[in-house]
Amino acid sequence: MIHQTEKIYSYLFLLIPFFLITGPAIPDIIISTGGIFGILYIIFLNKYKKILQFNILRITILFWISLIFISFFAYNKTISFQDSIIFIRFLLIPIFIYFIFFNNNKNLDLFLLFNFIIVIFVCLDTLYQFFNYSSENGFGEDLLGFKSNWYGRLTGPFGDELIPGSYVSKFGLLGYVFLISKKRFSSNIFMQSSYLSLILLVTYVSGERMAFATFSLALAFLFIFLNVNRKSILISIIFGIILIFSVVKLHPFYNDFKVIESTEHHQGLKIEKNFKCKENKQEKCTKIIEVQPNFIEVIKNFNTSAYGEIYLLSIKMFTDNPITGIGINNYKYLCNLKNSYKNLMINYNCASHPHNIYIQWLTEGGLITFLFFILYLYYLIKFIIFNNGERKYKVISLAIILIMFWPVMSTGSLIKNWYGISTFFIIGICMILSNFRKYN
Repeated sequence: MIHQTEKIYSYLFLLIPFFLITGPAIPDIIISTGGIFGILYIIFLNKYKKILQFNILRITILFWISLIFISFFAYNKTISFQDSIIFIRFLLIPIFIYFIFFNNNKNLDLFLLFNFIIVIFVCLDTLYQFFNYSSENGFGEDLLGFKSNWYGRLTGPFGDELIPGSYVSKFGLLGYVFLISKKRFSSNIFMQSSYLSLILLVTYVSGERMAFATFSLALAFLFIFLNVNRKSILISIIFGIILIFSVVKLHPFYNDFKVIESTEHHQGLKIEKNFKCKENKQEKCTKIIEVQPNFIEVIKNFNTSAYGEIYLLSIKMFTDNPITGIGINNYKYLCNLKNSYKNLMINYNCASHPHNIYIQWLTEGGLITFLFFILYLYYLIKFIIFNNGERKYKVISLAIILIMFWPVMSTGSLIKNWYGISTFFIIGICMILSNFRKYN
């Protein structure tokens, strides 16, 4: 019975990339019940002694304990204890993927194939929406009928979530693993380069700057360290740049407007769009649109930008509570509670979280939790580097970790369902990949 249940959860975990498209609910149910099963599996089959020998599990447990410990000092103890305790369901995802659900070649083989198909679908669906454009209304519906409520942003198949670029940047390199690990594709430079350049293009047109920046950084990392596949990486970078340049020059989204006002504030770029009038096609109509601020404006006036105010408030909260922080998921609560903090948000309302993983752990967990998080990343990277797999898989795994944990970028909150599930799920896959020596 227990082995049959193991097989069921192995297939359910295999489908996590698909379920993440539907939203956080189904993946959360799978990983939560899968976590309970994983604990029972280890106990009943007497495997806990073997698993406890791994430093990655020990630091995982210590990291989780640190979250619970600092909750005793939180401003809102109920929120902090609640979110700290259930955070274990995320932390256990990599452990159970590595030791139980993906511990054979067949499961990983199926996952890599399925992930490759899903990434291709998300890319094509997002590009369809990108080219389904009018100056008056912005991007239209995708293949599934979803349409963005934000002018100039793409949803892809994610409904009202603006995350297609983030999704393909995280899962995209796992699709690349599928190509280079299969004998019939391993020497097909054209297919490999086309695939990677497609992802580079989608991250750019999605409007998610951090997704584009981190995926570009990962490609540069692979070009330096992935010796055997350097040619396909270089071609993908060159081809991707050509595609982006062509789209910027030819797509009307980038050319059918004039700038009215440009500030660093949220939706601070005010533009005038030109289009043919519905009543009289011979005449031109105009429409004023507010979109994401110009990147240069944000950098020049960072302190008064949305992220600047959020980060400065986070740092203030941290310096006021340096050891234990303010409490897990207490950022918005405390911002609204104390006028001294709320008044620092001059141009914006209180945000739900600090929008940077490292700053969030410092602010909400203090130095105690932050140091355990750094140790967690250290042991994770060490685990990948010194595992027994082939070098190319370990290098790709490190590139994916770089995408997810590059410190200088805005991020979601690891406490939240979708972001936490996707991040720790991919960590588990990277751990598995670092253990493979031959895969054809």
